[in-house]
Amino acid sequence: MLTRILLPLDRSPLAECVLPHAVAIARAFDSQVTLAHVMDSPQRANWRRAVDPLNYRIRKAEAESYLGDLVVRLIKSGVSTEKQILDGYAAERIVEFSRRTQVSLIVLSSHGQSGLTGWNVSSVVQKIILRAHTSIMIVRAYQPISPNVTELRYHRLLLPLDGSQRAECILPMANTLARSYDAKILLAHIVRRPEMPRRTPPTDEDVNLADRVVGRNQAEAIQYFDQVKSQLSGDIQARVLVSDHIAATLHELVDQEKIDLVLLAAHGYSALTRWPYGSVVSSFITYGTTPLLIVQDLPQDKIEPTVAEIAARNGS
Repeated sequence: MLTRILLPLDRSPLAECVLPHAVAIARAFDSQVTLAHVMDSPQRANWRRAVDPLNYRIRKAEAESYLGDLVVRLIKSGVSTEKQILDGYAAERIVEFSRRTQVSLIVLSSHGQSGLTGWNVSSVVQKIILRAHTSIMIVRAYQPISPNVTELRYHRLLLPLDGSQRAECILPMANTLARSYDAKILLAHIVRRPEMPRRTPPTDEDVNLADRVVGRNQAEAIQYFDQVKSQLSGDIQARVLVSDHIAATLHELVDQEKIDLVLLAAHGYSALTRWPYGSVVSSFITYGTTPLLIVQDLPQDKIEPTVAEIAARNGS
């Protein structure tokens, strides 16, 4: 399921917030972990600044030593780990390496060497998220975490489901994590009230019609969750809520239920394959405050390239 996990590290303390999560997931899935550091090579840095070859070799040796120490720590924690030094632009090389080596999951710190900013994720992380086309985990660097890489345990997992088969791709992964850490699983479905665009207030008939549709969808969601529960083990709870704003309601649920990991499929019922993520996932990337695990439900060749990607390939 998750055979190869990639951890991009820029040698900053903020970036190391991914280590406990990587260990927790690798232990649950018996995964191979690769620690990667990207260096600006002399060839790629020529237009920005001159690079002293001796200084470059020194920095590379320091990076090798840094990753080597972390490899030892993770191996001692029971995780098979290797290291990789890459040259070039960070986002481009991480995406290229993940595709070439068929990485199952990339675990990213929301912020790194450039420090904490008002943006929820750094620019490099944003680029990797949009172009990697594989499963992604985002760890919020501004949230406290234990320096001991073996202490992390997941307690409450949130699984938003919209009833589509795509969304259900998160179930096997959530089940494995819940069994490994005795975590509770909270299933959530938001029933959206029907939209009735009009210039005048809705009539009683309109309101009754909307209420009937909502009631029908609630009943279907409850029945659906009964079926989903039969596929899972352990402590499973479910919430069927009614709201005009699906993403906002899910964010509120995360806070109310003290969720420590949100699992989402990259696409749901209404998402289009021309974009790597649906609207709810995009909202959690941009505004979420807890660790987020996005399971990519589509193979890489099924996600359409953007106009910018096509133009870049063609040298426009």
